[in-house]
Amino acid sequence: MRTLLTTVLLATALLQPTTAPAQEFPSKPIKLVVPFAAGGPADTIARAVAEKMQGIVKQPVVIDNRAGAGGAVGTRAVAQAEPDGYTIGISTAGALAISVSMQEAIGYDPRKDLRALTLAASVPELLVVGKTVPAKTLPELLALAKAKPNSLNYASSGAGSMPHLAGELLKQYGKVEMAHVPYRGAAPAVTDLLAGQVDLMFMDIAVLLPHVQAGTIRAVAIGSARRSDALPDLPTTAELGLPQVVADNWYGVVAPPKTPQPIVDKLHAALVASLQSPEVKEKLALQGAVVVGNTPDEFAAYIRSEIDKWAEVVKTAGVKPN
Repeated sequence: MRTLLTTVLLATALLQPTTAPAQEFPSKPIKLVVPFAAGGPADTIARAVAEKMQGIVKQPVVIDNRAGAGGAVGTRAVAQAEPDGYTIGISTAGALAISVSMQEAIGYDPRKDLRALTLAASVPELLVVGKTVPAKTLPELLALAKAKPNSLNYASSGAGSMPHLAGELLKQYGKVEMAHVPYRGAAPAVTDLLAGQVDLMFMDIAVLLPHVQAGTIRAVAIGSARRSDALPDLPTTAELGLPQVVADNWYGVVAPPKTPQPIVDKLHAALVASLQSPEVKEKLALQGAVVVGNTPDEFAAYIRSEIDKWAEVVKTAGVKPN
């Protein structure tokens, strides 16, 4: 009997280190890694969420900007962090889905080296043309491109970026030929569009909206399955007969792969509560973002589906890995 009691007590003691941290979590600041420089869309979304989240978890949520390789550097840092819940990260379609096909060695596999927490927000890509392009609608743009193949060119924020692959979708399903002009980021691409050096582009709606509102460029479609509240009268590519040309950029929160389930549950609850707050919804709406806040399993399935989708686009378009 004494031996049995000793065994039970020993087993109970051994269980304490694994269960206690989850019960106490969080007991110190949480680091939220942003794999881009301060001031960009991912950083803006992360800061809005972090500000609200720290009031919920009763601990500071500190932003850590780690830019590089299209988001892969910061996302890899999260994958390699201690799985204790104190390092999480916001990442993007580029680093969690497109990079698998576009970068030969990113240092992690999003499907197994990261723990999905929630899809935070979705941002539609806006299709615009410069003032020198006579087309005022998407059908007119496609007709113009078909009449003179390769006479139009489209800009992107870089080879393999969401704007680039959105353009490839338009070429494939719109049955047109256009030249791709990659830039090192969105800012120089927009500058050349405004100057008439390039003809059209897809880009996050928040980047292009001020120029559309100023009348310096013309919006012809939203590359999404639903209209944007920012431009409610602008039809989607799906409404205009191209349901395959959907290129929502998105931002989701991930954790290291072996983060314990009780900690995942607490992080998920705090993240979703933050996202659903009126303050965060309002801030994200200014970025043209639509709040999501789904479950970890739903987000993990979405990442896998996006990897497959963009891998097929990369293959069909013959885009070469970096």
